[in-house]
Amino acid sequence: MSKPATSCSNYIKFSWFLLIQILLSPISGQTASTLTVKNIIALLELDQDQIANLEQGKIIAFEVKESSPKELAGGLAIYLPSPPAKLVTFFNKGDMATIDPDVSVFGEISPKSGKEAFKGFVFTPQQHDEVQHLLNTEPGDQFNLSSEEIHGFAALREQLTNSNKVSSVSKVSQHYQHILWNRWNAYRNKGLVGIVPYAREETESSPAEELRSAAVNSQLLALFSPALQQAWLNYPSQLPKGAEERFFWLNRQVNDRPTAILSHRILLASDASSVIITRQFFVGHSYNSSHLIVGCLPYREGAIVFYTHRTYTDQVTGLGNNLKRSIGREQMKKQMVKNLKGLRSAVKRL
Repeated sequence: MSKPATSCSNYIKFSWFLLIQILLSPISGQTASTLTVKNIIALLELDQDQIANLEQGKIIAFEVKESSPKELAGGLAIYLPSPPAKLVTFFNKGDMATIDPDVSVFGEISPKSGKEAFKGFVFTPQQHDEVQHLLNTEPGDQFNLSSEEIHGFAALREQLTNSNKVSSVSKVSQHYQHILWNRWNAYRNKGLVGIVPYAREETESSPAEELRSAAVNSQLLALFSPALQQAWLNYPSQLPKGAEERFFWLNRQVNDRPTAILSHRILLASDASSVIITRQFFVGHSYNSSHLIVGCLPYREGAIVFYTHRTYTDQVTGLGNNLKRSIGREQMKKQMVKNLKGLRSAVKRL
């Protein structure tokens, strides 16, 4: 019995060796899609063990360089035994929010939406404490709000002095829906320039600067589509031909609190490759913004998926920042692995 086992083991080793040689070999004789895979592997500096793990369908991690003390960044890759078209089908039908168990509800925002598009975002009577904190909020890191938005809640608090719990929750929900619409509308018309900074105790935090940095420093996006990277930076400039954009609002549990999130996503697909980019340009609390890229390339009967995520938060700065960032990266990696496993399962069901 030992000989067949040894033979099988040698065959597997040879298969990994062959895969590595194909991906790392000179470019002559390779197809465009294989060449792109080779370039990305070189860009990400994946070693032979990581490539072998990809062949086995394992999730591998790679480093994504951070450019800010507020930034947490990471990358993952996986081989899916499904054609790239299935991944595109999944994103055409929905979003990563559909496979995130922490998202309680979400909705799509059409280009000409009014405030009614956000009526699904509401606080519940059980979240009355969160509502009270909003009414009493001040500049700081408990909530991500501009100075004007904070003043708006202070004015609303005066109007609700004699209101009961149910009425307060309803009025605050409506007021927050108005904030979401204003922020989405400003971004939709002006892009990053339209994002109003968050008021802190002594300064401001700018999601616009963070997201601009994320786009500029995204080597993966630049390799997949330089034209899309430029359009992403200069949005709402014209998108590349074939690019499809969608907007979503989410109500997601973050640190056991309801969190409003505004998300912009663009999908650019072709026979050679597909790339999905997402930026969360407003987040209610805990972190400031995030930037996500999912790149997909055909390989054998399936596809190799590359996934990078950058999150920006003021909560990893200051005393003990190195430890905070280390813990933050690990938490983000766990969430990314969960997302990738969910994506694999969802695509498999299609």
